[in-house]
Amino acid sequence: MAHAQQYYLFAGSYNHDKEKEGVYLYRFNYQTGELQQVSATKGILNPSFLTLSPDGKYIYACSEAQTPNVGGVSSFAFDSVKETVTLLGRQDSGGDNPAYVGVDPTGKWLICANYSGGSLSVFPLSGNGHIAPAKQTISFKDSSIVRSRQLSPHIHAAVFSPDGQYAFFPDLGADKIRVYRLAPDAAEPLQPGNPPFTATVPGSGPRHITFHPQLPMAYCIEEISGTVTAYKYHNGKLDSIQRVDAHLAKPQADYGAADIHISPDGRFLYASTRETSNSIFIYAINQQNGQLKQIGVESTQGVHPRNFVIDPTGKFLLVANQKTGNIVVFKRDQQSGLLKETGVQVTLPNPSSLQIRAYSR
Repeated sequence: MAHAQQYYLFAGSYNHDKEKEGVYLYRFNYQTGELQQVSATKGILNPSFLTLSPDGKYIYACSEAQTPNVGGVSSFAFDSVKETVTLLGRQDSGGDNPAYVGVDPTGKWLICANYSGGSLSVFPLSGNGHIAPAKQTISFKDSSIVRSRQLSPHIHAAVFSPDGQYAFFPDLGADKIRVYRLAPDAAEPLQPGNPPFTATVPGSGPRHITFHPQLPMAYCIEEISGTVTAYKYHNGKLDSIQRVDAHLAKPQADYGAADIHISPDGRFLYASTRETSNSIFIYAINQQNGQLKQIGVESTQGVHPRNFVIDPTGKFLLVANQKTGNIVVFKRDQQSGLLKETGVQVTLPNPSSLQIRAYSR
């Protein structure tokens, strides 16, 4: 029953000091969009990306330390009755500046994208939220054409396919989306896909990828070129069918595109772009062929919209504006897909990652 549920927003941030608060917890009113801070947790440096376990009991975070040889992944227990967040432990991420963590649908495996390290790692997860040491770390040596950004590989996301059988790792530095098959019983649980990667347009800089909830489609936002590519998806294979802009008209060498999400009903796609745009770009998704049509652009009411989230009801979209230190709540018109200001926002230092989930009370 809806009235028996409490929604919570989890926010990660760049705190630059693990003795400062880094992971924030808010109650989220799914009827009004209002946010009420419950707590803020210390003990982790720069928790720049958060993800939740499938049952919502645990929070996994990567520590984008911005210091050599100290990249890590950490876990927290969340008690929705007591409204407490408790640090459980940490493991080395296997590379510098991890930027993204993902959990498979069984809740048994954590994957991590090490941005500066140019590597990816996979970790077994215990039933009590603890992360075991990395079972496998894979490093790369590729590069691409934008010399200021692509002299080396930069793995920027770690995302499981909806069925959990494949893991996808957009590599901004090499213009590739790398794919691995999850083999849980193997000594090396990540086995190269066939093919082992999908090449993107040179100089595009693939950053985040998301899968459609119903259609056999995936969509990748490309940071440098400020574009979104739509792919037909089947058994670990991506076939590009369309590429659309996600930036304002002013030409730039690097558009700073950031995050990408699809509405729960699968009808609309949203993409955030930073730098001079500071906007959410809105697309209608053709329900027959998965192609995109831009239908709107909305200012994020802040600077550097690194991450955003759509709440599970589909009524609201919340944006983390990193450089202005504000999380802004927009109302989503579920028929048109367009966004409208609610006037609701909260301030916190350098917000970088948002997750929302409902819990039974």
